[in-house]
Amino acid sequence: MPVEAGLTVSQWIVTVLLAMAPISELRGSIPYALAAGSSWPVAYLVSVIANFLVVVPVVFLLGPVSRFLRRAVVFDRFFLWLFARTRRKGELIERFEALGLVLFVAIPLPVTGAWTGAVAAFVFGVRRPLALAALFVGICIAGAVVTLATQGVIHVIGVH
Repeated sequence: MPVEAGLTVSQWIVTVLLAMAPISELRGSIPYALAAGSSWPVAYLVSVIANFLVVVPVVFLLGPVSRFLRRAVVFDRFFLWLFARTRRKGELIERFEALGLVLFVAIPLPVTGAWTGAVAAFVFGVRRPLALAALFVGICIAGAVVTLATQGVIHVIGVH
């Protein structure tokens, strides 16, 4: 059953899940939706909203959840690894705080998405309201970059 521009409900569910997943995020959801036949504005909006909605709880709950889970050795090791890795990759955020966070999230490369940005905001102590605003702006920019790049590829290879 088509919902929008020929996409089925299951295709939209896949789009939303790709946008919410820490590996694919917008880099997976927007190309998938466009290749499946969505219009670019709808693919962009659905992907950006889903990507942002999933990082809001991360920003608010990472601190309390990590403190609780770190009581167990296996989780303590995981969070030590995660936070050390984030510190190594977060020079931009450490130096420029919110602007660095925007730039970090806006560059749609592996390990520079909203999930990593949310962890970095916590690690570098970016205040939550500022972190959420920076993450949203970065997500919007990354979404625009991915949409434009995907539209170009679709046009060149003639998927539609």
